[in-house]
Amino acid sequence: MARPPTAAQRRVIDAADPVTGRLRGTEAQLAALVGRGLAFRHPRPPHAHFLTPAGHRIREAAPDGPAEAPADGSAEAPPPQPAGAVFSARAGGEDGPGPPPAVRAREVHSAWQGLLELRRMTNRDGATERPCDWERAHLVPAAALALEAAGQRPAGDGGEGYRVRATPQPEAVAVHAPDGAALEACAAVLTAAGWQVGAHTDPRSRSRYLLASPRRA
Repeated sequence: MARPPTAAQRRVIDAADPVTGRLRGTEAQLAALVGRGLAFRHPRPPHAHFLTPAGHRIREAAPDGPAEAPADGSAEAPPPQPAGAVFSARAGGEDGPGPPPAVRAREVHSAWQGLLELRRMTNRDGATERPCDWERAHLVPAAALALEAAGQRPAGDGGEGYRVRATPQPEAVAVHAPDGAALEACAAVLTAAGWQVGAHTDPRSRSRYLLASPRRA
């Protein structure tokens, strides 16, 4: 079993950008994380360091390790994170009050700018108008962040709003909205953010929804 990171390395991991995974630390700390496979050095200037998937897993895990499963094998929901501890895109339907609107707006703006920078750093041609690999690996939060950054309201935030949900289709999310105008607004936002969007009708409920996938070209 691989040794856990040191306390100093864990602090660097915990302080990584919550969206892009960009790291800040001494050259020795960053080199040690690269050596452990928890970070990588981007080949293009300014040669920033980012968490690898293994690094992200450590960052997202509880410091004391995962809780033991109940004896009866039933699954329990994870405990809620403290408000403001880590940025989380709102997919719609979240429980509990969030931060004040002005604070949330700053958080969302910062996260979106970080995601654009991640596109620039990781897309081979440096394009920022096209989604990157991180978004394809985190479809629901990526689509939700694009919507919230453009001023769309998530459901459960004092009224009706959008809901982004995973689907069985590869690289596609479903987006629901309370009415046709709101659905069209969500489609326009995602299209501008580099997603391919199509409108569909649920055969059972007859409600309209969007299927959105991140563009590759």
